[in-house]
Order: sequence, then C-alpha cells, then structure tokens
Amino acid sequence: MFERLVATIIKELVVFWRDPKSRTMILVMPIVQVFIFAFAATLEVKNVDVALLDHDQGRWSHEFVARVGSASFVKELVAVKNLTELGDMIVARDVLLGIHILPEFSRNVSAGSGAAVQILIDGRRANAGQITFAYLNAIAAELGAEVSMRSTAGSVLPQARVRHWFNPNLEFIWFIVPSLAATLGMMMPLMMTSLSIARERELGTYDQMLVSPLAPVEIIAGKIIPALLAGIFISTIIALLAVYGFSVPYAGNPLWFFASMVVFVLSVAGIGLTISSFCYTQQQAILGTFFCIVPILLISGFVTPVDNMPDWLQVVAEGSPLKHFLIIVQGSFLKSMSAAQIWRNTWPMILIGVVTLSTATIVVRQNMH
Repeated sequence: MFERLVATIIKELVVFWRDPKSRTMILVMPIVQVFIFAFAATLEVKNVDVALLDHDQGRWSHEFVARVGSASFVKELVAVKNLTELGDMIVARDVLLGIHILPEFSRNVSAGSGAAVQILIDGRRANAGQITFAYLNAIAAELGAEVSMRSTAGSVLPQARVRHWFNPNLEFIWFIVPSLAATLGMMMPLMMTSLSIARERELGTYDQMLVSPLAPVEIIAGKIIPALLAGIFISTIIALLAVYGFSVPYAGNPLWFFASMVVFVLSVAGIGLTISSFCYTQQQAILGTFFCIVPILLISGFVTPVDNMPDWLQVVAEGSPLKHFLIIVQGSFLKSMSAAQIWRNTWPMILIGVVTLSTATIVVRQNMH
C-alpha cells in the first residue's frame, strides 16, 4: 500500500511540475500577490483631495484649516469660492469631500458656544468618506479640547487616552500580510484538488485509475498530499515574508501555528476534491472552484468583519475553514494565542475536512462499482 501511495504522489507531483505555468503559480505568483495586496488592498485612506469653502476667515477657522492641511491623509486642500463649485468638484470626483466653514464659526468658538463645520461627502465612495470623516472629527475634537482647556483658566479637563492593543500604530500591513498566508495558501490546494479528478476524467485516465490496485482511500490520499505540500509551502513562505520582509511581529507558538495550518490546508483540499469528484471536465471544476472561493472569502472576515453580518450568515460562516484559520493567523502574529484558543478554531476545520474528504471518498468508491 505504501509503495502504491508513494507512486501516486510522485505521479501527481510530476504532472504538476512539468507544467511551466503551474511552477510559476506556486513559486512566483504568491510573492507577487503579497506585495500587490500589501500596498493596494488597504482600508487606510491616504492622499485625499479635500475642497474647502471658508466663509469665516477668522482665527479659529484658520487654525482648523491649518491642521486639516497638515494631516497625513490629506494630499491637497483645494479652496473654492462657493457651494456650487464645491458640489461640482464632488460630482466630478475631483475631491472626496468638501468642508464648508460657516461665517460665525470663529465667533462661536470664542464665545464657547457650539461651532459646527459642514462636511459634504461623496456617497459613491462611502467607506473612504466615512473613514476620512472620522479623521476630520478627531481633528475637530482635539481643537475643541484645547479651546476648552484655555477657557477654564488652566484647570485640567478629563481626557480619554486611547491605546490600541496588539497593533499600537494601527499598521494595516500587520493585518493584511499575515492574512494572505491564509487566503493565498487556500487558493493553490483548492485549485489543484478541484482539477485532479476532473483532469483524469477529461484525459480518459480516470477509468484506468479506478481499475488499478489503488483503493479509494489511496486515490484520495494521492491527490490530496501534493496539494497539501503546495499549500503549506505557500503559507509558510508568506508567513516568513511577513516577519522578515514586512517586519510584522510574531508572538505565537510556531508549532501550534504550523499544526493548524496543516489542518486548514487539508480541509480546503477536501473541499476541492469534493468539487472535482462531481465534475467531468476541468472547465466545470474551475467554475465550481470560483463559485466556492468568492463566498468563502466574503464570509471569512477577510473583507468585512463576521460580526457585522446577519445572524444566519454568521452561522453559515462557521462552515468556512478560512474564517477559523484567519482567527488563528491574526492571533498568532499579533498576540500570543493560547493552545486552547487555537484548538477552539481548529476542531471546526477538522470537522469540515472529515465531511468533505469522506464525501469525495464515497463518490470515488461508488464509481468503482
């Protein structure tokens, strides 16, 4: 049995390695994608153009404008003459938002009454607009606190000091790059396994495989182990690149992290084999893979937090192995996640792997009869 299994694994590896495109996918593309995602797939808002309509021109409006103009997220502060020009710039997408300072702004600030600034946001870019609004709100709050302290003749007002655990400077790369070890590490084994049985059927070698001395379990193992090695290789390379290339701190236990990685790749490969066992052509397998990849990514928490989803969709998300492994990855990198916490997210992946691999094995066994 062992000799047959080794021969099957070698055969799968040779078929995969002979294809130059496949070699490029496993050796080059993950590294290229890491650099692209690290600098492009970010929720941070930078280089924002802001339109400014200042009808006050007083001391405090100049102070507020100076602070906005020197903020790190602002690329250019564009002065406009009226609301019509400001609106036209937003419509043309020349600016993300506009600031309208009313004529009584400085007078209200000096009098200690409420002073408001009108913010007009391009709703077509809602996420970036809301983040930028939060930045501007923080600038206004800081200015308001300083004015209040001056008006109370030196008395100390209570202030809230924010401390961000695990990521003090809110470095987005600390989130995105480790998460790529999971997302990109999922793509390759899922694609390899989803094409494996379908390719045999399309090339006409599936029947030969069924009449060979290989048992269904050996066939499944021979298909899944090469994908397992590829997935572990990609995830490990990206994890090392995160630590040594992007200086992302790693605080967890490497052994527990690696063990959960193996379980994750196995569960993903099981999904791919289940897809492949029901497909008769590689085209069907590719379509089935993309049909599964998008929902898995969307409900994993990589794009949006799972807690923001409806209750029924949060239940569905428990069936995504990527959701559980992302928790382990982020917890292992940014905090020292305990073995109990890792196990809490590992056993669902084991269950997913058992169900999917059992399904693929049953389908193969039925085809033998």
